[in-house]
Amino acid sequence: MSDPTAHASGATPPPGCPAHAGAVRLGGLQYQQTPAELYRALRREHGAVAPVLLDGDIPAWLVLGYSEVSYVTTHDELFARDSRRWNQWDAIPADWPLLPYVGYQPSVLFTEGLEHQRRAGVISEALEAVDQFEFGYNCRRIADELIDGFAGSGQAELMAAYAHALPMRAAVQMCGMPAHGTDTDDLVEDLRMSLDAAEGDDPVAAYGRVGQRLAALVKEKRDTPGPDVISRMLTHPAGLADEEIVQDLISIIAAAQQPTANWIGNTLRRLLTDDRFALNVSGGRLSVGQALNEVLWLETPTQNFIGRWADRDVQLGGRHIKAGDCLVLGFAAANTDPQIWPEGHVGAEGNSSHLSFSNGEHRCPYPAPQLADVMARTAVEALLERLPDVMLAVEPQELTWRPSIWMRGLTTLPVSFTPSSH
Repeated sequence: MSDPTAHASGATPPPGCPAHAGAVRLGGLQYQQTPAELYRALRREHGAVAPVLLDGDIPAWLVLGYSEVSYVTTHDELFARDSRRWNQWDAIPADWPLLPYVGYQPSVLFTEGLEHQRRAGVISEALEAVDQFEFGYNCRRIADELIDGFAGSGQAELMAAYAHALPMRAAVQMCGMPAHGTDTDDLVEDLRMSLDAAEGDDPVAAYGRVGQRLAALVKEKRDTPGPDVISRMLTHPAGLADEEIVQDLISIIAAAQQPTANWIGNTLRRLLTDDRFALNVSGGRLSVGQALNEVLWLETPTQNFIGRWADRDVQLGGRHIKAGDCLVLGFAAANTDPQIWPEGHVGAEGNSSHLSFSNGEHRCPYPAPQLADVMARTAVEALLERLPDVMLAVEPQELTWRPSIWMRGLTTLPVSFTPSSH
């Protein structure tokens, strides 16, 4: 790969920028298709912590090392979640595309200390009450309904018709929303835009519409509660306000849908393009659960997460991090860190100590990872069972990745198979 400094040609670091001349813009076609190569180049050039430029050439640090990401996520007193600490707010425009998930909001994502424990506790208890056997049954029913929709045609585009649809239907049903309908479809599209805007999209407006839809649903559930996550959050003794619940619901649904959809898609892509992977699964040497775990190591859907903000001047990975600097958590780079995989055997069987669900106080709250696993495992198992001869309908190199530095997922996954009746 070319010198990573080439990505920043013509870029002048903004005043007060922590990055030197080698800062790399996160993004672009080369990043989109082969981010692992960029991570390796950054690690060679800068070590475990690299200077990068976000949209609009806003400076930040990308934490690439497994040990360093683990350190940041377990030292909240040094690297905090409240983004109001950021020393770059004066340079951030009102329409900055990353604003929906970086601008401070009264959400569990940005809370700290006892307040975070209170908010995360409400979410955990609401999710713990989900019967995982019943949830798995519902996921299988949804999978069969989706497969029924295209099984007779002998071809399908699995990202839209299956990988994205299944976790969204499962998540909204879990929260007490109807699985079908215009509101649900619009919610899916607005979540996509807010997380991964394409040209012409308005992510800030999309995020606002997500909030409006969920606010209406919370009001409805306050009037007529049911056996669902929202109703349990509303009646929890912590007494969260409606606005707090809406913000936390956005986090729950976005985390359930986008990463899980891409986890499913990335696993199916490997099954359809990697003979070793496919043979190990079909031959029983690797269960679907183990295959999913390997994908979390090698191609985790949440590549990067923004982020943490330094509470004070601190050293990390040989870098001087100033108070208020932004740190982007490089989960994908950390999971493949050669310091923890010196022999190159990334994703050793049975090892689930990856950072794909983050780490520390702000990791995905229990039992969210288990529910995500139920959705992903059910999706892959159902498809392989129902369409045993499914194959890629294009050459592997024709597959394209979404233009996101946050999510690793395919734009489309076209397949063909022998048509079957329901």
